[in-house]
Amino acid sequence: MRDPAVIPTRRTCPFDPPGEYARLREQDPVSRVEFQVTPNGMTGWLVTRHDDVRAVLADPRFSRRNELLAHVLAPTFPIDSYDPPAAEPGAFNKMDAPEHTRYRKMLAGYFSVRRTRELEPLIEKVAADCLDAMAATGSPADLLAEYAEPLPSRVMCEMIGVPEADRRSILHHFSVIFRLTYTVAELIDSVGVVTELFTSLVRRKLAEGGEDILGVLASSGEMSEQELVNIAWVLIGGAFDTTTNMLALGTFALLENPDQAALLRKQPELMDNAIEELLRYLTISHLGASRCAIEDVTVNGTAIEAGQTVVVSLPAANRDPAKYDAPDRLDLARSARGHVAFGYGPHQCIGQHHARIVLKVGFRALLDRFPDLRLAVPAGAIETSEDVQHYGVRALPVAWN
Repeated sequence: MRDPAVIPTRRTCPFDPPGEYARLREQDPVSRVEFQVTPNGMTGWLVTRHDDVRAVLADPRFSRRNELLAHVLAPTFPIDSYDPPAAEPGAFNKMDAPEHTRYRKMLAGYFSVRRTRELEPLIEKVAADCLDAMAATGSPADLLAEYAEPLPSRVMCEMIGVPEADRRSILHHFSVIFRLTYTVAELIDSVGVVTELFTSLVRRKLAEGGEDILGVLASSGEMSEQELVNIAWVLIGGAFDTTTNMLALGTFALLENPDQAALLRKQPELMDNAIEELLRYLTISHLGASRCAIEDVTVNGTAIEAGQTVVVSLPAANRDPAKYDAPDRLDLARSARGHVAFGYGPHQCIGQHHARIVLKVGFRALLDRFPDLRLAVPAGAIETSEDVQHYGVRALPVAWN
């Protein structure tokens, strides 16, 4: 029996996943890992090859139900036992079919390719407003704070119906919740504030309706207050830091690969392709996705017992040389089809098309507005964030002439 390891999280390059993944993918693609949940720990499995990751995520014998999954990293405060609750009504990202399917069908229309394309004028306006404000601030500026954070958060808040007065508070408290290190007091405070804001918002929508997502859902009479609050948690929580981190980290990667940025400026028709390659190359969901085997399953010759948690590494899968030639090279002209940056299978990110259009407009507007954009500090001085659920930078100082 192999001794369990721990899930790698330490990076030596800001754009590459932990180097240990390459060894595991080659030598131990379904490896035993220890989840530091309680003083005694729990063991499960880590999957690192592209084909195996997709197989697990598509297999109905692996569950996403919250009450079945182990906590994969050590909690930041003492815990004697771990007994996760079942997902509350509306928290469909922690459910299986048929409940998960029912909620996704009710929301899918808001995040279709057609609907997201209709948002392009709004995204362009918000991007222009943010870039105007950044230009007015003057060079240098923090691209994360001035552009990468406000662009996706303002767009999603407009879609869902979050009033402007609440947005800064929600953004701040989600930044605490998404950390991997926090105190009990910090977590309780941030969860409490966000829940209170969402509850107040949902009650207004139930009373007044609206043309935004929450307003339409509230007017339908098909969902309870609790369901709508939890849907707000899923949609806003899923959008606030993910697209933000991709936009900032992607800009960092382009500035450190000027030949690729030049290619994108010379051939703007490559933008859609470039977004897929950046998603593959950077894969900000650095902890991957967790599933629980609900019956005995074999993955790549390894027996997984019912009840065991399996973590699939999305960054490792997207750098698999069996799937992509020279996977550690950023190549905006390559086809990155089949990447798993948004997951795969029934739980694949419901907002993937929305994220793509925000990134497309966001990068296009930035490159057009500041053709001589550059880092304002040495690349080695850029601090990355490994202690959050979605990898990114803590700040991105940039300059222009």
